[in-house]
Amino acid sequence: MEKSRVITFVLILFMSAFIFQSCSKDDDDDTTDPNPEFVADDNTFKDFMNWALEATHQGADPALGMAHGGNDSTVVREVYFKDGQDMQNGSYPIGTVIVKHSHNPDNSVNEFTAMAKRGNNFSPNGGDWEWFMLNSDGSIATDGDGNPMRGANLMDGMCLSCHSQAAGSDYVFSK
Repeated sequence: MEKSRVITFVLILFMSAFIFQSCSKDDDDDTTDPNPEFVADDNTFKDFMNWALEATHQGADPALGMAHGGNDSTVVREVYFKDGQDMQNGSYPIGTVIVKHSHNPDNSVNEFTAMAKRGNNFSPNGGDWEWFMLNSDGSIATDGDGNPMRGANLMDGMCLSCHSQAAGSDYVFSK
């Protein structure tokens, strides 16, 4: 009888040690992604007008040229930051999302543009930001060929060329 108790005790001890070891973190099993990436989709910009309104600018702005109605004295530009995100240690964290609604009273200007901090070396020359044209409901707009108006087809053109002037504030003018 005594021998069976010892064997049972040893088995319980062995099983407990095995379970404990199986549940503990293994140093070789680090699943933290060293290069995290945020990829925006239509849901990312949903209800953006309910986000924190961080800046409102009105009137012509020669620095904008034609972008965002910069040549129209009646244009209002409202800038929304998802979750009111602020810079951390000199840059915005991956996953930061900003939407700008530029509009005027006669609706000749009514555009929705956005930028999302993508990360993972997506655009090293542009602070890893991805730029977007949106529809009024926050979905990503498409061009005449049905291609989403995002990323590379906007980055190397007008978006990055202007936003590079704000490289010192992580390519963001409004905050």
